[in-house]
Amino acid sequence: MPELPEVETTRRGLAPHLTGRVITGLLVRQPRLRWPVPTDLPHRLQGGRIVALDRRGKYLLFHVEGRQGGFLIWHLGMSGSLRLVPADFPADRHDHVDLLVESGACVRLRDPRRFGALLWQTGPAEAHPLLAHLGIEPLSPAFTGEWLHGALRNRHGAIKTVLMDAGLIVGVGNIYASEALFAAGIDPRRPARSLSPARCGRLVAAVRGTLERAIAAGGSSLRDFVGADGHPGYFQQEYAVYGRAGEACRRCGARIRLLRLNGRSTFFCGRCQR
Repeated sequence: MPELPEVETTRRGLAPHLTGRVITGLLVRQPRLRWPVPTDLPHRLQGGRIVALDRRGKYLLFHVEGRQGGFLIWHLGMSGSLRLVPADFPADRHDHVDLLVESGACVRLRDPRRFGALLWQTGPAEAHPLLAHLGIEPLSPAFTGEWLHGALRNRHGAIKTVLMDAGLIVGVGNIYASEALFAAGIDPRRPARSLSPARCGRLVAAVRGTLERAIAAGGSSLRDFVGADGHPGYFQQEYAVYGRAGEACRRCGARIRLLRLNGRSTFFCGRCQR
């Protein structure tokens, strides 16, 4: 599934080409995504101007001004990607939606598994039910060790499971939780509430650093994800633990271990992480 770095990579790739552009059309080839594409969406968008591209967690937010202003909300689901292509570029069977702008550019949604979403929100984007209860942004200045220590005070679950709770912290999926916990030297099984202020500070720095390095590498491409330019991400080449069960830890030489926490594969070094 595309996680925060992949979505942020997409946002940064699209923004220079779309910000300030007028929408000339929306072509929906397959409306049956995770939720049906609203039937009136092409009419709502026609002639609107994209004034900003933002991100909230794993959601992309196109702020559209016009006679029916609001926010176009995209979610890439399990296998989706948004690419910039010429409007006359042939579509294949998994290319479900085209957003067309005045420059002649086309934003094309490719989603083989159709778990993505394209929704409309009139008024503030954060009022949409999918966004209203999301937690703190891990790249924001508000995400500090002090904040995290307070937030974990009554959390009894394993720290990796809590770290992936979007109601607490958005966008830290399975890959980046495993990598950040390794960078911070924290066992993923450790009870969240047991983390000291110092450990929380290290974890915040590790989460932020891991996400920023992944964004710089264009995210991770494990299945179908590509960036807005059609190129894959390369962060998987930097994984310290994820997907490396049985291999030697690059830090201490011990074997990377694999277990399941809350139904998710979890990779860690039993020697480096305490």
